[in-house]
Amino acid sequence: MNPVSTIFKDVYVFVFARKALYRFNLLMYKLSMRGIGIMNHENDRVSGEEAFVKYMKKHHYFNSGAILDVGANVGNYSVMLRRQQVSLPIYAFEPHPKAFNKLQDAAAIHHFIPVKRGAGDKVSQAVIYDYAGNGGSEHASMYKEVITGFRDSAAEELPIDITTIDEFIAENNISEVALLKIDTEGHELNVLRGAMQSIQQRKVKVIQIEFNEMNVISRTFFKDFIDLLPAYSFYRMLPDGLMPLGNYNVAAFEIFAFQNIVAILK
Repeated sequence: MNPVSTIFKDVYVFVFARKALYRFNLLMYKLSMRGIGIMNHENDRVSGEEAFVKYMKKHHYFNSGAILDVGANVGNYSVMLRRQQVSLPIYAFEPHPKAFNKLQDAAAIHHFIPVKRGAGDKVSQAVIYDYAGNGGSEHASMYKEVITGFRDSAAEELPIDITTIDEFIAENNISEVALLKIDTEGHELNVLRGAMQSIQQRKVKVIQIEFNEMNVISRTFFKDFIDLLPAYSFYRMLPDGLMPLGNYNVAAFEIFAFQNIVAILK
């Protein structure tokens, strides 16, 4: 830390690090997180997804390959891509039966392919947890505590089928994945582990991951993604584009709140 930064820090601590200003500092902390692309989930513009799609188009990532939308729920992300004139084949994965029914309806209108399976690190049968009596929510997760703990609600479990991304790519003769988007409420790392053959063969060009408080439940750190994907550069989405994250820093990376992370093959 240079002398000017040290002086500024010391003055700030002297003035603001007080019990009377604790709530003020907490408010500023939460506002600053929004300024670095965290907890901005209100719509596609503030989340950065709109700018991300423009970036992908500008840099020709959507010129070839397929898109895998894992954890598609009712298909909002795939629909957004179609509305942004992305014409590549889209495979939208959703294992929850009620959400899948709505996904099928969206797929028929917007011309993408619904897949009634989840994704993980091995082909298997499993269960997914959702709010009791209100099936098909966007919070449905492989981890029961997402519903019973963070959401403080009764949970119901449903049997689902799990495939791996490697298996699916082989089954469908996909030679290139332009975008692998994963939003699986804490299960993202296992999805990537099931795609490692394709990733190591450099078939997967860009990966989008939602990183949030669910990763506390799955005991997944940001560093786990970095270690798993050494051939990728990491970015955080902001409303006006992608911010390179640079070298790993615990305080700047391990923030367990909603954010969209992008990994681009070097």
